[in-house]
Amino acid sequence: MFPELIAARDLQRPIDDFVNGLVTQYSDVLRALTQPLLDLLIWSDNLLRHSPWWAIVAVIMGLAWLGSRAWRFSVAMGALLCLVGAIGLWEAAMQTLSLMIVAVAFSVIIGIPVGIAMASFRWVRTVMLPILDIMQTMPSFVYLIPVVMLFNLGKLAALFATVIYAVPPVIRLTDLGIRLVDAEVLEASRAFGASRVRQLFGVQLPLALPNIMAGINQTTMMALAMVVIASMIGVRGLGYEVLQGINRLQVGRGLLAGLGIVALAIIFDRITQRFGRRWQVRRH
Repeated sequence: MFPELIAARDLQRPIDDFVNGLVTQYSDVLRALTQPLLDLLIWSDNLLRHSPWWAIVAVIMGLAWLGSRAWRFSVAMGALLCLVGAIGLWEAAMQTLSLMIVAVAFSVIIGIPVGIAMASFRWVRTVMLPILDIMQTMPSFVYLIPVVMLFNLGKLAALFATVIYAVPPVIRLTDLGIRLVDAEVLEASRAFGASRVRQLFGVQLPLALPNIMAGINQTTMMALAMVVIASMIGVRGLGYEVLQGINRLQVGRGLLAGLGIVALAIIFDRITQRFGRRWQVRRH
């Protein structure tokens, strides 16, 4: 047996004391500051659940057409979403969709600026790379503990856990896309008198858009992968149906909910891929 040089309890105690102190002193302040986020989650949930089903299908078909300019693809995406409703999972799918949309939006808002900073400053990249490695490899149940302690069970804790899990791909691929821009193109823009800011927004970001769209695609898939874990901390939706199927040993319930998750994953994976390909074509 390997000799124990430092007792595990001695390492655990200061971490527990720090988190407990944080919860005791700042939990009320943090909940007050994040109340607008909870209001946003509740609003998006109510909007999707109470909107006419045909309006939601029409929006998805519109997004599919904008990305592909192919009516057959648009109809296929709409039919796939209708299939989710046809098997009795419409409301659960909308609950899952509301959390996923908000989480992806916040991941993009956070991830793209951080990716730009990583590509622009070497010291930011040096600091962020190990943090991103930890975020991608740390089991989500580990950081769920302090998140639940700070924000209680429910949508807000699920949002923070989902963003932590889903944001690394968009950060990494934004950084990669900007760094892959041809140096000769940047040199030509400098020769025409472009400032660093104009180079970023006029040259680097447009050329990096295919990579950024690939990052958004991966972030969307990872956010959707969190739905079952989110159901364990009080969030209803397709993940909750899977959890109920596990708890009650109802194979059919779990299987149908799993198929609903797969359908949503296919819809958003294909649509974001089509947007990425469209930007790729425009770049060439």
